[in-house]
Amino acid sequence: MDVGGTKIATGVLRAGELHDRRVQPTPETGWEAVLDAIAAQVLDLQARHPDAARVGVGVPGPLDMARARVKFAPNIYGFTDVPLVDGLRDRLGQRIVLENDAKAAALAEAHLGAARGTGSSVYVTVSTGIGAGIVLNGRIWRGRHGIAGELGHVTVMPGGPVSGAGLDGALEAVASGTAIARDASYALNRDVSTAEAFALAAQGHPAARRIVNQALKHIGVALADLQKLLDPEVFVIGGGVASVGDLFFQGVQAAADEYAAGFAPVTIRRAQLGTEAGVIGAALAAQQEGA
Repeated sequence: MDVGGTKIATGVLRAGELHDRRVQPTPETGWEAVLDAIAAQVLDLQARHPDAARVGVGVPGPLDMARARVKFAPNIYGFTDVPLVDGLRDRLGQRIVLENDAKAAALAEAHLGAARGTGSSVYVTVSTGIGAGIVLNGRIWRGRHGIAGELGHVTVMPGGPVSGAGLDGALEAVASGTAIARDASYALNRDVSTAEAFALAAQGHPAARRIVNQALKHIGVALADLQKLLDPEVFVIGGGVASVGDLFFQGVQAAADEYAAGFAPVTIRRAQLGTEAGVIGAALAAQQEGA
């Protein structure tokens, strides 16, 4: 199950294939209603797939893995310090495995997507914000406090724009879809969407091109830094902004190559699993937890 600000996606993973995928709106009346909606979907799917052994749930935002709680999910109403695992266990009477949504997608791409067959990979999603997950030897690397992979909150421009987490100059504050739309709207003195900013850049509009190029350079530099720190076999990039295609990937690759020159090549692949990555990854997380 992949829980987002606007929708809850569910499905059953069997032998590496996703079955019975469904999508429903995310309730906007608080976390209890969201947990009720999740539980109802799980019960319905388990009635149709009684051999489904475990339940994995991917949720955005930082998690408190020790307490099995969601610290906060900024795009889901009322989702602050939510006892998601205990709440679902009370409703369903079974084991629940919690995972960050970007880390879940990283796991999916590592096992069944663009990084399949590699021993180490970093998945990056560039959308409203920027999230990431690090996979080493087939498992998510969490670090001491469970925050490994928070690439969107890495400071790249001290004194720059303030992010949703309250940090100045974080990567997602200068290179996410939100940041690109913000800067393009300011420069053009009207509302400009991220997609329009890229379209204008592709047409050669000077301000749009500069804004897009700056954002892609920030992302590429961040990947080059990660290459020097972790030396992964491959980076996989997905998310709504990355879906614009060649312009995005060419810009990120050029910056990554420039800033990793002399160290190691930065191999970037496009994500393969699309919107199914979160659901597949949540199921894989549950599978690994029981292994």
